[in-house]
Amino acid sequence: MASVMNEMIRSEAASIGSLLPQELYYNRELSWLAFNRRVLAEAARPEYPLLERVRFLSISGSNLDEFMMIRVAGLAGQVRRGISKLSIEGRTPSQQLSAIREATEELQMEQQHVWRELHGLLAKEHIHVADEGRIDTEARNWLKDYFLDHLLPVLTPQAIDPAHPFPFVANQGLGVLFHLTRISDGEQVVEMILIPSALPRFVRVPGGEDATYISIERLICRFADLLFPGFRIEGDGAFRVLRDSDIELEEEAEDLVRYFRTAIQRRRRGRVIQLEIEEDFDPVAEVLLREQLGLSDAQVIKTNGMIGVEGLADIAEEDRPDLKFDPYSPRYPERIMEHDGDCFAAIGEKDIVIHHPYESFEVVVDFVRQAANDPDVVAIKQTLYRAGKQSAIINALIAAAEAGKSVTAVVELKARFDEEQNLLWANQLERAGVQVIYGFVDWKTHAKVSMVVRREGNRYRTYCHFGTGNYHPVTTRIYTDLSFFTADPRFGRDAAKLFNFVTGYVEPHGLEQLVVSPIDMRNELYRNIDREIANQQAGRPAAIWAKLNSLTDKGVIDKLYEAGQAGVNISLVVRGICCLKTGIPGISDTIEVKSIIGRFLEHSRIWAFANGYRLPSPRARVFISSADAMSRNLDRRVEAMVPIRNRTVHDQILQQVLLANLLDTEQSWILQDDGSYIRADSTDRPFNLHNYFMTNPSLSGRGQALVEDAVPRLALRKGAQV
Repeated sequence: MASVMNEMIRSEAASIGSLLPQELYYNRELSWLAFNRRVLAEAARPEYPLLERVRFLSISGSNLDEFMMIRVAGLAGQVRRGISKLSIEGRTPSQQLSAIREATEELQMEQQHVWRELHGLLAKEHIHVADEGRIDTEARNWLKDYFLDHLLPVLTPQAIDPAHPFPFVANQGLGVLFHLTRISDGEQVVEMILIPSALPRFVRVPGGEDATYISIERLICRFADLLFPGFRIEGDGAFRVLRDSDIELEEEAEDLVRYFRTAIQRRRRGRVIQLEIEEDFDPVAEVLLREQLGLSDAQVIKTNGMIGVEGLADIAEEDRPDLKFDPYSPRYPERIMEHDGDCFAAIGEKDIVIHHPYESFEVVVDFVRQAANDPDVVAIKQTLYRAGKQSAIINALIAAAEAGKSVTAVVELKARFDEEQNLLWANQLERAGVQVIYGFVDWKTHAKVSMVVRREGNRYRTYCHFGTGNYHPVTTRIYTDLSFFTADPRFGRDAAKLFNFVTGYVEPHGLEQLVVSPIDMRNELYRNIDREIANQQAGRPAAIWAKLNSLTDKGVIDKLYEAGQAGVNISLVVRGICCLKTGIPGISDTIEVKSIIGRFLEHSRIWAFANGYRLPSPRARVFISSADAMSRNLDRRVEAMVPIRNRTVHDQILQQVLLANLLDTEQSWILQDDGSYIRADSTDRPFNLHNYFMTNPSLSGRGQALVEDAVPRLALRKGAQV
């Protein structure tokens, strides 16, 4: 009877078409700012080690910088060009900018509040970030010598007057303005010091039981009399500039390499989007700075604390293990070790999934290294979106090419803020003999695929790696991602077609396993959601579980709303932006959304569809993907979605990885019907998924040696293990 009543209520509820956009969707940019507030909230958690809290504060600062340089700059550009395209919830660019600026000011005020708290706690732990008052005589003498020996030779005072044009301040540039009076004639002068980016943001005073830091801008102000002999210092002020850093690809850009080399230079000189200044900035210098920077549509933030909180990452590196998370060393997969480190032997036996960072990314590197050194390997094909500055993958590809193997690398030049590094890698790879491909002009190649063709007897066998994350040595230690290895010939044939699509524009037809965007991923997601709707209507079990970084695509959201209208239970783990609204009667009241923020950054993308069976079920349809549910991923990027059919791998991803995310209480935030997020209630049997995976070996990669060491099984009952 209750189910019948629910269906009657649902049928009478509002339809999607009868509601206004603002009743159906959250604004993308404001949702992102809500995500960064959750990151900042980690800096305020008293149970976290102190330096880790400082690190979270720094991350919230660098996140906000990128948001301003890309998203806010893009909206400001639309306003300037008179573009009135509405956002998903119906706001114009100018309306969005107004709401964003109010929210960012609040967020930056909260950052300073958190910093003041952390500043005091650091002092109690004998780590002092000095203001003007806390420098003893010994430290002052050392700092003066440091200033004379290391800073004075590289600093260049620049007078600001008609004879000296206002100097260019680079993106993320930090500087100090001084208001001076020449003692000899009383002439007033404004001088600028631009702080070279090569200098450290904080200088640490050596020796002593306490650690004492002073910011580079405060150090310059402290010894400004040595820079300006013969002048009286009337006032000063530090400032920081953010510029428009988006690179728009022009249609006539036929040579991508040449275009991006030029575009990177233009980025450094983009329009000012934000000026951050100290609250007690000298008023004369401030007027001049505002005039000269041309701040017609820029946001000006007056900070009553520290400017550029992202720089606190330097403090977080202080050598105090007692104030950091306990060190964690990833496990190397036992399955590979049982085959004496032979990746091909282990993968050839059966499919493997590796769960990073709990299991070492070194196995992915070893996969390529082994291919480079194996005389039976004839070809390697590899996508490279972000590879970092010290890349073992790049070195392995170079070694393979120098060994005479056929090596193809798809290097994505359009990977934001990695364009310059990727150009350098491409140059080195080409010099070694690697065939470097830059992919499509209009689309980014975001799929994470490595493919090795090996001669075995009188046949060739293809081994593949499909990942949800980048081939990047730093992010692989802090991002949770999945690496799927297989020698299934169907995946091998599909991978070859995927590479032919990117390198030769040959659209893949007849794919046996892979789902590729922008070809068919959207339709495949829709088909699976429609199947759940049909199962619900037929009285069979129906449910959708998904883990994503962002959910912003209107088509996917509307399709999930259709499923919600039908009564399908939907559980979503969306770490960052979520434009879907929960709690809309008859539309999304069966949809739950949570965000997980913790020691590791949740990055893997997973979809699970009940397929007529109660989740979690061995018969559920499970996919891992490089793509988020965003229009750019589904329509303007080359992405791969991988169906998981191997029973062991299926079990690990669905009944361990995805279920643990749903069960987590200690790092989870629950999306409320009004768009706010509240921390999950962890008082009843708390569960921390990061701790769980750090203390339990994986299922797929365990091997026979650990067969009796049972992994605690997770149950859907909240927080329970059976």
